[in-house]
Amino acid sequence: MDRKSEIELIHAALSGDRTAAAGLVRAHQASLYAFMLRRCGRPEVAEDVVQEAFVRALTNLHRFDTRFRFSTWLFTIAKRLHCNVVQKSSPTYDSDLVSFSACDASGPMASLSGDEERSRMRSDLDEALSRLPEVQRDIVVLFHQCDWPIAQLAEHFLMPSGTVKSHLHRGRRKLRVALEAVRAERRGPVSARVEGQTDRVDRGVDR
Repeated sequence: MDRKSEIELIHAALSGDRTAAAGLVRAHQASLYAFMLRRCGRPEVAEDVVQEAFVRALTNLHRFDTRFRFSTWLFTIAKRLHCNVVQKSSPTYDSDLVSFSACDASGPMASLSGDEERSRMRSDLDEALSRLPEVQRDIVVLFHQCDWPIAQLAEHFLMPSGTVKSHLHRGRRKLRVALEAVRAERRGPVSARVEGQTDRVDRGVDR
């Protein structure tokens, strides 16, 4: 939805037009639900947070500053609700939409079935993402999984586009490091030592 259409819907909703209010919900419901589901990993919690976020946003629509995007305001409300309601919940993210290699097909994962491998990949990525600083994690998730452009991220986080790009770059780099660490921890010290010895042998052969 472009900025002009969004503002028109907001003004119409403020005047009591229920169709306009419903249009705002339709425009943002799917992306907000996807984002919350990836944060908390529980559909019922995500649904409750999304529903409550829309109720609060529409109830307080007269307080909305039209200099910003409605999605920015809505996501901020939902994020605060999520923090209040599910502080101890483990986040779950959609590993399919984040562009990082999940496993080496020639490694120990190769013997697993497709479903088992997919589950392990998702679990590893969930854990790796949870180790990122919150701002970098949210920027990575919103950029890669919700298709938010840099300009919208800058508006949402109230920071320059260059700073957003820096967080995105650092977040992706930290995610790769965290993902490698998670896999190493899962393999355990014995497996890691064997793998390290194999690497040394390989390097000796290469020489």
